[in-house]
Amino acid sequence: MAEPTSTEERPTRAYVIHPDLASGRTQRRDPEHALAEAVALAHALPGIEIVGSEVARLRSPDAGRLFGKGKLAEIGQRLQAAEAELVLVDGPVSPVQQRNLEKDWGVKLLDRTGLILEIFADRARTREGVLQVELAALSYQRTRLVRAWTHLERQRGGLGFVGGPGETQIEADRRAIDEQMTRLRRQLDRVVKTRTLHRAARAKVPYPVVALVGYTNAGKSTLFNRLTGAEVMAKDMLFATLDPTMRAIRLPGAGGGRTGRRIILSDTVGFISDLPTELVAAFRATLEEVLAADLILHVRDISHPETEEQAADVAGILDSLGVDEDVELIEVWNKIDALSPETRAALRRTDARTEGIQAVSALSGEGLDDLVAAIDAHLARALDEPREAATVVLPFGDGRRRAWLHEAGVVEREESGEDGLVLHLRWTARQKAGFEALDAG
Repeated sequence: MAEPTSTEERPTRAYVIHPDLASGRTQRRDPEHALAEAVALAHALPGIEIVGSEVARLRSPDAGRLFGKGKLAEIGQRLQAAEAELVLVDGPVSPVQQRNLEKDWGVKLLDRTGLILEIFADRARTREGVLQVELAALSYQRTRLVRAWTHLERQRGGLGFVGGPGETQIEADRRAIDEQMTRLRRQLDRVVKTRTLHRAARAKVPYPVVALVGYTNAGKSTLFNRLTGAEVMAKDMLFATLDPTMRAIRLPGAGGGRTGRRIILSDTVGFISDLPTELVAAFRATLEEVLAADLILHVRDISHPETEEQAADVAGILDSLGVDEDVELIEVWNKIDALSPETRAALRRTDARTEGIQAVSALSGEGLDDLVAAIDAHLARALDEPREAATVVLPFGDGRRRAWLHEAGVVEREESGEDGLVLHLRWTARQKAGFEALDAG
């Protein structure tokens, strides 16, 4: 077999296969749509050239090779004709199956979990993101050690899957992997503690947190940029962004302009069907931002043919994370600009009379004013407890706490007294606790 070539010099020729099991054909997802998603995943990995794709229908998976003899030979001929170097199987492949298929076809093979791990490794930018991906990759690689020792001697690159410089033999040692995972967990614990401190610091600020969640490529980052004026990477690509981003913004007030409620908007990693359990576990600390949210915006690509199935996948992951059912949630039906005028108008009529649904186009801006109004109304219902009157006396030089109170919008009147500034307030229990936390800090 030829020496692997750097993906910087020449892209790796990849062939995508979606196994369609007869036993699973009662599932809600269409195999052709699943294949299209797998191809989109492959395009999200740099240095990959897709030379073919197909749905491979199977009666039942073969324990040793996944595919039966006839299908194995049939696919092998197509791989040879396409001069494929890498096969991406959109589903789980056991270590034994991977070893045998690579030997039979003379190619490298990556299953769905391995592909998503490669994408995450390429996209992670923050220290926490890099550590999470490395930990997830090691957890995945550890399962590859079972009856596959000779397989690990091949040269691999990236996280050890696609191509490039070879990996050291120490990665074939389970004990070494366990030790490395322990070191990574310690490093990640330190990063998570820092994140916890940041979250505690934000708790002192009386601003509600609004979290954007949704299936990957639903348009969360485009919506985030629209609402915040930020420049988070937004592309028509699966997992365009991984690391969570947070911005403090002020919603428009009743008279227009940025005079309304101040909030913290959080953009999170996109979800996907069959998200590897290693990644769910590794990214749990990051996804915990969703648990702390006062309002969740579930962004859906309403133009996608399987938008309902995608929504069900997102709901399942939120449930697995332990998101409280009582947390306020708005379904944001995004990408209405991709629909016909008649369908778009019908959706806008639906959202106008349906609680908790907003049809928008983050790209064109259509429907965003109504979305912002809905965010404000939901937060008012979720957070605005009965307000009580209070009077606070601050020393004349205490500009920090005075600015905090004015920024929170709780000051009704301010006057000078003998001992300092007298501020007449009307605030909620949450705002009062946030003010008192300033002294504790």
